[in-house]
Amino acid sequence: MSKAPYIAAGVVAAGAALAVLVILPAETGWDPTGVGESLGLTQIAEPTNLELERGMARMAEQDVLTLSQTPLPASEGVTDVWEYELLPFESVEFKYTMPEGQPMTFHWEGTGTLAYDMHAHPFAGGEEVTESYGVDEAQAMNGVYTPAFTGIHGWFWENRSMDNVTLRLETSGAMTRSTVYTSAGEQDRPLEGAAEGPQGSVEGHQMQSPDAG
Repeated sequence: MSKAPYIAAGVVAAGAALAVLVILPAETGWDPTGVGESLGLTQIAEPTNLELERGMARMAEQDVLTLSQTPLPASEGVTDVWEYELLPFESVEFKYTMPEGQPMTFHWEGTGTLAYDMHAHPFAGGEEVTESYGVDEAQAMNGVYTPAFTGIHGWFWENRSMDNVTLRLETSGAMTRSTVYTSAGEQDRPLEGAAEGPQGSVEGHQMQSPDAG
């Protein structure tokens, strides 16, 4: 009797074990066996988060994010609803262009738990000046977000499960445009009734700018 089927099955099993024990902890931080943490692999996926440190310093000085257990009344301005289905281990990033000091009420919910990073940065600077205001896992979140500076504000979500997860985001406030970032590229989304451009200042960002000392 040929041993080929047994060899093939062994290769498949070894590949699956490698993915669970090594690849997923290193790439996504998902470590169901604990082996990834013991080998230091989860630190590759989740190194020291300087963006979160900047965001926590911001929130210690001013009200940026107020969370609620239940959905909140709408903020003045435009309203927006967006849905997206995340495949297993797929991620998506969604950003609004918003002016400094103008609040946005939001509610997002998934059909399953999602890893998320709520963050913002001015129009220039990217990762060097990005501030994160929450990095965790949840199935839903409600709150009011008040930008500390004019720029790009939103979320990164990642589905770390083996099931598809549908995400629904509902917002209201002074958003002027939205942009979706996926593996396929960047997609602009117009917002009906929104102003042509944000009226605000990036000065509030200087607390965390590279030149602030």
